[in-house]
Amino acid sequence: MERSDYRLALSGLNFHVTEWGNARARPVVMLHGIRGYAETFAGVAAALQPDFRVIAFDQRGRGESDWDPAHDYYTDAYVADLDALVQALDLERFDLLGHSMGGINAIVYAARYPRKVRRLIIEDAGPGAFEVSDGATRIRREFATTPDRFASWEAAGDFMRTLRPTVTEEARQQRLQNMLKTLPEGGFTWRYDHVGIASTRLNPDPARAVDLESGVRAISCETMVLRGGRSDYLQPAMVARMRELNPRITDIDIPDAGHYVHDDQPALFERAVANFLQRDDISAP
Repeated sequence: MERSDYRLALSGLNFHVTEWGNARARPVVMLHGIRGYAETFAGVAAALQPDFRVIAFDQRGRGESDWDPAHDYYTDAYVADLDALVQALDLERFDLLGHSMGGINAIVYAARYPRKVRRLIIEDAGPGAFEVSDGATRIRREFATTPDRFASWEAAGDFMRTLRPTVTEEARQQRLQNMLKTLPEGGFTWRYDHVGIASTRLNPDPARAVDLESGVRAISCETMVLRGGRSDYLQPAMVARMRELNPRITDIDIPDAGHYVHDDQPALFERAVANFLQRDDISAP
């Protein structure tokens, strides 16, 4: 599988971008979650070959992309970054997939730029989940109790195991490889802006909140919501509400998967994504 890694200057920051597949294939952009990274989509990128050019990037404050000195980690900033990337890569029309925070960003982008998005996949995100779900409470608690550093790789692994007890050890190790960096004095710290992102999540500016129901209502492309069957974040009633708001939305529950569907059930996730994107019976808006 062809792969390229490069950097782009967008919105005043430098971003790390990863592409998989032939540059002339059909483009699909993938957006990771609040503590995620581009590499999380390597598996689904492989599953989509050779038909797709998969594009993912470490969103601001994560991975190898720049941290925002102003701690601007809000939806409108993320969406502006995505728009800048789309313009820089001259993407006329593309498919879009987003997980959790990336799903929120994808909804808002698709609503604002309806001519750009051909098909939309939302992985375990939707109106209400960010604010009032048990998963949202869990995520806030995790941010409040996450250590700034670890004395050893083993200590970091133990911590990650408490956060993600259901994913495979291989998936946990992949997360650590992409989320940690070595400290000069020894030990490890996060590769993402833990202080800035945690502050935004725990004490958000209400003026920067987005009306996600309006965003869902405005989506004009065919959309699939992928929910983890045992997710504590996106609840069945929330998915039903999304279908009420927009008849273009269909949904699939992935059994025995939590909020991180792509980690918990990668084969089922990849099959659902490929089947939706490769369908030939979806008409253009």
